[in-house]
Amino acid sequence: MTFSPWPKGKKLVHLDLKGAPPRIEYLHKLIELFSHLGADGLLVEYEDMFPYGGELNVLQATAHPAYSREEVLSIQDVAKSRGLEVIPLVQTFGHMEFVLKHRSLQGLRELAHCLGTLNPHKEEGVKLVMEMLRQVVQLHPGLHTLHIGADEVYLLGEGEESKLWLASPGHTVEQLFLGHVSRVAKAVKEAWPHLNIIMWDDILRGMSHDTLKASGLVGLVQPMLWDYNPALNVDETVSLLEKYCSADLSELWAASSFKGSTSVYTNVTSTQRHVDNHLQWLKVAASISPGIKLQGIALTGWQRYDHMSVLCELMPLALPSLAACLQTLIHGQFSPEVQSSVTECLGISSVEVEAMERTSAGESLFAGRRLAELIVELTSLLNSDDIRNFENGMYVRGWFTPYHQQRKMVNPLITMQIQNAATQLLTMLEQKVEAMREEMVRLYPDSTAQEWIEQHVSPVVAPLQRINESITACLLEVVPQNDSPSLAQQ
Repeated sequence: MTFSPWPKGKKLVHLDLKGAPPRIEYLHKLIELFSHLGADGLLVEYEDMFPYGGELNVLQATAHPAYSREEVLSIQDVAKSRGLEVIPLVQTFGHMEFVLKHRSLQGLRELAHCLGTLNPHKEEGVKLVMEMLRQVVQLHPGLHTLHIGADEVYLLGEGEESKLWLASPGHTVEQLFLGHVSRVAKAVKEAWPHLNIIMWDDILRGMSHDTLKASGLVGLVQPMLWDYNPALNVDETVSLLEKYCSADLSELWAASSFKGSTSVYTNVTSTQRHVDNHLQWLKVAASISPGIKLQGIALTGWQRYDHMSVLCELMPLALPSLAACLQTLIHGQFSPEVQSSVTECLGISSVEVEAMERTSAGESLFAGRRLAELIVELTSLLNSDDIRNFENGMYVRGWFTPYHQQRKMVNPLITMQIQNAATQLLTMLEQKVEAMREEMVRLYPDSTAQEWIEQHVSPVVAPLQRINESITACLLEVVPQNDSPSLAQQ
């Protein structure tokens, strides 16, 4: 399939730093690679990696240090040297988990059990958001555009103050949402009149034409319509863009995905899935009316679904996908020639990270390639039938059930065979995990490596370790120690 290349506008690579923040040297290499692959901007979602100061110091990450002020400036310097615009993304309504999780700020939640949504009725909440924005803008000299988030504002209207407000005639949840967002956007414009303001569009989607036109957002914000589905509905998306345009919200952005949108716990990126998403977006861009002023597209790369969820694919696993998606936008297709340009650029044999092999022995532009290879190998082993089904194997189910273990009624010969098999698998895993950890900590904080291992390795290893320990305990009961030299070695 061939379409027109992506029309005029920025191609932003989204850096989601709320999980697995790259060490600064690696981040600089990534930015250089993004430019080489065809990006011309960065959408940087700092979350707790921003060096907030003063009373906001509490927002900084504790598992690893936030970037320093000098490092934040260096990110911009490297981006600028490569012709990339930097657009910070600061959540100001929904997905404020990294802010509202703190005990001192719990009172600003819409609901006590909803960490992400800010109470729009509290003046302190607006002041908090504006101070966050002030510090971010201040540390981005020459800033042209700011993203204020505002997606997935869960349970808005459910708080007690909101219920009181909604009880008044004519008050709706839509107005509650629009009131807060327009207030923030107007405050941004008053403080920094030159700034363009982007916001996520999902809460706007169900609103009528008239509601949007009277929303107070016209002339203030540029909605960014996000859809990461490989089977994105082109007609519905075009219709939605046209609705925004007809309500005088004509300056619009698209948002696709190159990673972090398959499932909350995906480890290894599927390039084709994300390329398909971009092919659908090319169809959308080719179908919209001339009145829509498409400002660009953000290729999102989510590192977590939210601040509290597990890590999605790490960036090295997604670089072939990012390269393929950018080249698809640039060429209007994902032809064999486009695929070859991606594989040659990255020094690999396939655009699918699971199937790639090196085609160059030395250094390549693929920053983090070794870590990607190690994670693919380890993930394959972790998902192998030998490990996943070990407890359901014939010998365990036949000779080492919970019944056998509780009564210490085991056949030593067979249980020692089970233990030997488990030990071999554990040794193999330990070696691969150590190699991966060693490579990961070169690119990411130690805490990222520890989290990845505890989330993805430990749950798989635990049953093997339990079986090993149980067998040892049982054998001590049924095999005389002085007659068991092999047992003594275990």
